[in-house]
Amino acid sequence: MARGGQRGRMVSKAVTWSASLAGRLAERRRAAVEERTGSLAVRPEVVLEPQPLPVPQAVPTPQPAAADAEPPHREQPRPRDPHPGRPASPAEAVPWGLRVAAESTWRLLLLGAALYVIFYVVDMLRLVAFALLAGVLISALLEPTVSWLKRHGVPRSLAATVTFLTGLAGICLVGWFVFWQVSTNITEVSNQASNGVQTLHNWLLKGPMHLTPQQLNGFTTQVKLAITNNTNQITSLGFTTVGIVIEVVTGVLLAAFTTYFLLYDGAKIWSWVLRGLPRQSRYAMAGAGPKAWATLTAYVRGTVFVAFIDALCIGIGIQLLGVPLAMPLAVIIFLGAFVPLVGALVTGTLAVLIALVTKDVYTAGMVLLVLVTVQQIEGHLLQPLILGRAVRVHPLGVVLGVASGSIIGGIGGAIVAVPLIAVTNTVVGHLRRRNAAADEVFIAVAAAQEAAHEAAHEAAHAAAPDAPPQSAQKLSDLSPEQPVSS
Repeated sequence: MARGGQRGRMVSKAVTWSASLAGRLAERRRAAVEERTGSLAVRPEVVLEPQPLPVPQAVPTPQPAAADAEPPHREQPRPRDPHPGRPASPAEAVPWGLRVAAESTWRLLLLGAALYVIFYVVDMLRLVAFALLAGVLISALLEPTVSWLKRHGVPRSLAATVTFLTGLAGICLVGWFVFWQVSTNITEVSNQASNGVQTLHNWLLKGPMHLTPQQLNGFTTQVKLAITNNTNQITSLGFTTVGIVIEVVTGVLLAAFTTYFLLYDGAKIWSWVLRGLPRQSRYAMAGAGPKAWATLTAYVRGTVFVAFIDALCIGIGIQLLGVPLAMPLAVIIFLGAFVPLVGALVTGTLAVLIALVTKDVYTAGMVLLVLVTVQQIEGHLLQPLILGRAVRVHPLGVVLGVASGSIIGGIGGAIVAVPLIAVTNTVVGHLRRRNAAADEVFIAVAAAQEAAHEAAHEAAHAAAPDAPPQSAQKLSDLSPEQPVSS
């Protein structure tokens, strides 16, 4: 025991001496560094006082020597704090508004690229696309007749065939009537046009413009030279016109076949389209499809009714003013009125020109007044009453849609733009209401389940009064590591 105590004191002295020596060496090294850097700061010398180690009472095994002792562990350097004026990462330096704008921009660019590809494919297949759209519009007009015949006991195939042939006969009858009116009155119109051109010639010479015969003859000569120098372009225009006629005939045949099969087998075609959609989207689109078709049917029928009223009023006004070709002009205005708000006015300018050439400026002004009056009645009375419930689109949206459709697809695009906007608006509204109703149903189901759960616990507590209450049971079920939520 004496030898063990003496050995412990010797180890304690050795450790104390080593610590004192290490402190002195560290102090000397620091002083040398301060002298090298020219530091003038005077630091007090730190003296490490030796602290005696506890003397062990009994050492069962011999202690290691002072040379074999492990060196003390050095303290790990603390990581440097971030700069107070600099964010931790470069992403945090970007303002929130700029982040939102950037993410919205690339999503809009992706959507624009997808729309560009779609429009490019439609432009490549414009003949098929316009034939399909025309068939859908005509089918929306004729389908109520097929449904009425089917409800009265007529088979579906017979009802579709009868309706299709009746509609085709009506279209052919309207075309024959226009051709007959134009061919009958073409001689009278030509004579009146010659007189109108002579009147315009005299007005240019003697009117407020005071043109000289030399200036007028020079203008006529320039027109003749332009026609002579552009003979090749005019010839190619003739060939282009032949190609356009072939495309029109092909498109008419495709539209006729599309119309018939949509009338005959529209439900199966829609089921086939639904099967091509993802499984998660079938239920939503199955509900949106009938609503979109109802909107399209109401739009087409309302547009036909509005176009008939426009053509009838404008045709009566032209006939009362004595303008020739009143009936063919009324039919042309009827076809142009399928473009809302602007179609009847644009096609009605043809009547103004004919009135200006065949009659006088006063008659042309009166025809223009009739056109503007009918358009105002259509925009403020007929459109809201007839199409207000079916097409909930602002007039500005209609005008912008017609302009965009005419730029993209010409006359066909202008005709299709508004029904496409109306159908899209109906589908989006239906999906939004469906999602809102689904959220309400989920909330109601969750509330009902919670109420049933609470009722079951209350019934169990009433059946067993000695059982702990629900809150105590929940607290007892929690593990020691799981926090208790308030």
